[in-house]
Amino acid sequence: MLGIRPLTLRPPPRLAFAPRRSVVPQHARMSFTKDTRTRLRDGHEIPIIGFGTYQITGRDAYNATKWALEAGYRHVDSAEWYSNEPEVGRAIQDFCTASGTPRAEVYYTTKLQTNRSRADALEHAHGCLDACGLGHIDLFLLHSPIGGPAARLDAWRGALDARDAGIVKSVGVSNFSVRHLQEMIDAGVELPAVNQIDLHPFMTRTDVVGFCKQHDIALEAWAPLVEGMRFRHPTIVKLAKKHGKEPAQILLRYSLQKGFIALPKSSKKARIQSNLNVYDFEIAEAEMAELDALDEYLITDWDPTDTP
Repeated sequence: MLGIRPLTLRPPPRLAFAPRRSVVPQHARMSFTKDTRTRLRDGHEIPIIGFGTYQITGRDAYNATKWALEAGYRHVDSAEWYSNEPEVGRAIQDFCTASGTPRAEVYYTTKLQTNRSRADALEHAHGCLDACGLGHIDLFLLHSPIGGPAARLDAWRGALDARDAGIVKSVGVSNFSVRHLQEMIDAGVELPAVNQIDLHPFMTRTDVVGFCKQHDIALEAWAPLVEGMRFRHPTIVKLAKKHGKEPAQILLRYSLQKGFIALPKSSKKARIQSNLNVYDFEIAEAEMAELDALDEYLITDWDPTDTP
C-alpha cells in the first residue's frame, strides 16, 4: 500500500518553450509542421502529434521512445497501465542528455489507472513522477471513467491537487463520454484540458467531439491508425494512391485536420519515422467528408464510454 504524502499546494510553474514554434488555437486550420503545438484551455501548449507507447514494454519501450525522439517527436504518451513509465522516462532523459534538448521541450503524458479517491489519485501522481524520473509530468489523465460517479469525481479532485502541488502541469481525462463530462459541469469542478479517446474515420464520435469543442476541451486520438484494421479499406487505399502516401499517413493527416492530437504508436523504427511524413500534403474538404462517412462505430481496443 502506498503511503499518503502531505499535500503542499503552490501555483503550477510556468513552462519554458523554444523561441521558434507554431502555436495555434485549438481546432484552428492551418499548415502543420512537426513543431506545431496547440494551446490548451489552461494556457499550456501541447504538440499536435505524440508517440503512443501502449503495449510496448521493457527494452522495446526504451528503444521505440528513443527512436521517436530522434525522428522528431516531442510528445510521448505513457500510463500506469502500460507498465513502461520507467523505460519511457529513461529514454527521454537519455535523449535530452545526448542531444542537448531541454527537458521542457519533450511533452510527457501519463495516466491514473484506477479511480478510487482524492488522496489515492494524488499519491499515484507522486508515484508516476517517481517512476518516470522526469522532474514533472506535463499531462496527467484519468485513464477511464470506470469506478462510478463518486470515485471518478474524487479522483479528478486528486488530479487537480497534483496540478496545484506542481507535480503535473495539465490534467485531463480519457475515454469520457458526454455524460461523464456533463457530470463534471454539474459538479462545478474545473473541466479537463484534454479528453483522450478512440477517434478515427471509422469511429467519429460526433457527440463527444461537438461537446468537447463547445467547452474548449482538446481531443486526443489514441488509435488514429485504427490499429491497422482498415489500411486496406477501398477509400483509404484510393486516397493514399491519389496523394502518394501510405494509408497510415492518410489517417494521421485526417486526425490533424479534424483538430485532434494524434498519438500513433509502433515499435518499428521505419514506421515511427514514416508516421511523421504528414506535413507536405492536405486532404481536400470533399475527401474529409468522404472519410467522415466511413463511421461504423469501430472499437479498436476497448470502449468504456458507456460506464455508469
